[in-house]
Amino acid sequence: LKKRRETMYLQTWHGTPLKRLGLDMDEVHMPGTNTEQYKKNFSAQAKEWNYLLSPNLYSSAIFKRAFDFRGLLLETGYPRNDLLYAPDRQQQAEQIKQSLRLPPGKKVILYAPTWRDDEFVKKGQYRFNLKLDLEQMQSRLGDDYIVLLRMHYLIAEHLDLTAFDGFAYDVSAYGDIAELYLISDLLITDYSSVFFDYAHLNRPMLFFTYDLEKYASVLRGFYFDFEAVVPGPLLKESDQVIDYIEDIATQSKQYEEKYTAFQERFCSLDDGKASQRVVDGLFRAEIK
Repeated sequence: LKKRRETMYLQTWHGTPLKRLGLDMDEVHMPGTNTEQYKKNFSAQAKEWNYLLSPNLYSSAIFKRAFDFRGLLLETGYPRNDLLYAPDRQQQAEQIKQSLRLPPGKKVILYAPTWRDDEFVKKGQYRFNLKLDLEQMQSRLGDDYIVLLRMHYLIAEHLDLTAFDGFAYDVSAYGDIAELYLISDLLITDYSSVFFDYAHLNRPMLFFTYDLEKYASVLRGFYFDFEAVVPGPLLKESDQVIDYIEDIATQSKQYEEKYTAFQERFCSLDDGKASQRVVDGLFRAEIK
């Protein structure tokens, strides 16, 4: 992107960082680039940004360093999370469920894993391996639950759920993931930044981290002790995920204190009015 000098560029970014970003990455495992070229391109792009949104104090420190950002940081919370605090969020949730034609009376599990940088055969051709055992999930949870799968677009096209009609739904192409948060009773994820946003709803989360050691040490690396901070269990087998969900009410109680601490650290700025703060911040900056 080459912007004109008189154009103001607001970079919204797309999440609170767990995985190392930009200039903080030691190695880059992506097709079509290498570490040196990736960082050079990243730095050049960041120099185009006039304003950068931050969801919390934790992110602000990382963004400034990892992006070598020299513009104005707007520490406002994320406008995209305003929906999660909307006064009519319950009514909106019902409308969203109807639009997706989900069966009434079933609880909703949202599975939203991260993109793995090394899941490629070559540039433009990607591997796909769903580790969740949907057959077992349907057998043991199907009376009470349905599953929504939100996969990265580069691998979603390989997803075939025809054998799980009425239980598993592909929502990878759904426009606004915040609306999927709103209709979900619990979240299964891994290292995706979705869990920072989902925490605003105070609903159970579990982390299906079957490749934790590889991901943390080889692919990206983390900014904090993942297991010590996240407000839910780290599970490596599909049957462990199912066991936990079968006893979700009891199991999730053990994470209440961690959940509160997590929200205080990462979620304190969001209150449904972040969009207004961003607009106000932009106009104040322009007047100056």
